[in-house]
Amino acid sequence: MKCPFCGFPDTKVIDSRPSESKKRRRRECAGCGKRFTTYEVIEKPSLMVYKRDKSFEPFDRQKLIKGLQSAIKKRPVSVESVSELVDNIENTFANRMQTETTTEEIGDMVLAGLKELDSVAYVRFASVYKDFSDVDSFIQLISELASDK
Repeated sequence: MKCPFCGFPDTKVIDSRPSESKKRRRRECAGCGKRFTTYEVIEKPSLMVYKRDKSFEPFDRQKLIKGLQSAIKKRPVSVESVSELVDNIENTFANRMQTETTTEEIGDMVLAGLKELDSVAYVRFASVYKDFSDVDSFIQLISELASDK
């Protein structure tokens, strides 16, 4: 790493510690001896999503959070839980080094997470995601949910 003060090409790391989702490093220039701080961020591969209408678009974290917020409205589910669920989904794809997926795969992962968090939110999300068109679909989903418990 180049020194921002004198441009010397060699610096040494004095201290390193985690800071939020970054790694904070204190560095010292081997040339002028001045110290400075750098932050290291893990770069996740971009995820592209195949949609049901055969279109292809980048994964949008905010769009997923918005859909989840509709499902958890007036439910005892924290915003942190929703954020953690979305983080887990993003991290799953990043850990697999997967750059393409389908809305179905993401939807199934969301349903699995919501099933653990809140059954009403699960049914709400499933009704939109699975595009229920009649009452029998709701009854079947709720019956399956009740038999799992």
